[in-house]
Amino acid sequence: MKLVRFLMKLNNETVSIELKNGTIVHGTITGVDISMNTHLKTVKLSLKGKNPVSLDHLSVRGNNIRYYILPDSLNLETLLVEETPRVKPKKPTAGRPLGRGRGRGRGRGRGRGR
Repeated sequence: MKLVRFLMKLNNETVSIELKNGTIVHGTITGVDISMNTHLKTVKLSLKGKNPVSLDHLSVRGNNIRYYILPDSLNLETLLVEETPRVKPKKPTAGRPLGRGRGRGRGRGRGRGR
């Protein structure tokens, strides 16, 4: 399972996120998108070397995240199970046998140079 798919299941969980610039964000996840952008509510933002700031909502761009600190009470076994295993669709052959090349036809003669 991809990490981002796991994070997308963490709605309404309170987490801490450390950013690459040293800032620590503590809040409740409202959503995570496929680019790992994380949207939080009731946020406490602690910039490195400054006093914490409280915010109602905050979105963090995914490439700025160093790591997530998850709560100890989180049940990882249930979250890491994939609900629907993916089945690769078979390509239809439409009754034609698998052959060689790209089907450019047959019997076009030998190199006439055009």
